[in-house]
Amino acid sequence: MSNLLLGLSFLVIGDSHLATSRYLISTLHDALLSEGAKVDSFGACGVPAGAWVSPREVPCGSAQRIGTGPVQENKTPSARSWGVDQLIQQVHPNVVLIEIGDTMAGYNQKDLPRGWISENVNALTTRIRANNLACVWIGPSWGTEGGPYFKTYARVKEFNDYMKSTLTNCTYIDSLALSQPGQWPTFDGQHHTYAGYQQWGRAITAALNRVPAVQALVRH
Repeated sequence: MSNLLLGLSFLVIGDSHLATSRYLISTLHDALLSEGAKVDSFGACGVPAGAWVSPREVPCGSAQRIGTGPVQENKTPSARSWGVDQLIQQVHPNVVLIEIGDTMAGYNQKDLPRGWISENVNALTTRIRANNLACVWIGPSWGTEGGPYFKTYARVKEFNDYMKSTLTNCTYIDSLALSQPGQWPTFDGQHHTYAGYQQWGRAITAALNRVPAVQALVRH
């Protein structure tokens, strides 16, 4: 344990990678807990960043995990996303950690939907900035090419590069720089095996230790 994250409170929100047990809601959450952080995680499958500003129904389930408790999944038609303002009031975090990427990369579209991405990202990061909180955005992993989501290395890199160039209110963690293409195994091109999620979760946690905004909180 590095102890750098000891005592910090993290609100973790994200897409399908946080919406099922044994995905990041298990592995990243556990990795942060092991560093001494307080963690509350929420995942909403299949919706963009704007769904965390204006809550809505989600097409493929949601999940939440509070502290050291179990993952609670909701795979019913009643599953909805949460409003980030409500979650901030509930959790009182030092850091909001966002993992939303694959749901906005438009893998099945000819062109990257840049304007739509910026609109969604800005809507969410503006709310976090208004609450005067540190913000860290986790970019998507390489995954593997093919599968039902049509993920390609070229498109995920294009999305990643665009996020790095356009994101202003959050620190960006480039997940593509944390592994080689195909290194973290998947079962459908986009979602990892448990071993893959363990590797991604540990890599994110190590990267967080190097984020200046997080280091500054520890010093204070």
